[in-house]
Amino acid sequence: MGAICPKGKISKARRDKRRAQSWKISTPTLVACGKCGELMRPHYVCKSCGTYNKRAVINMEMAK
Repeated sequence: MGAICPKGKISKARRDKRRAQSWKISTPTLVACGKCGELMRPHYVCKSCGTYNKRAVINMEMAK
């Protein structure tokens, strides 16, 4: 048989602990908006004031 056979049984707990490491979800990075100071994702339009890079992109009165 050679190298194909496992040398011993790996328990389900040990197997699952190893597999769980690759599926960790990191928290998203948040920055303060340059205009209103609200937390937002970098390089996205601010949801509270509708600005991107300190320029008005979305008219929030029309969006509501």
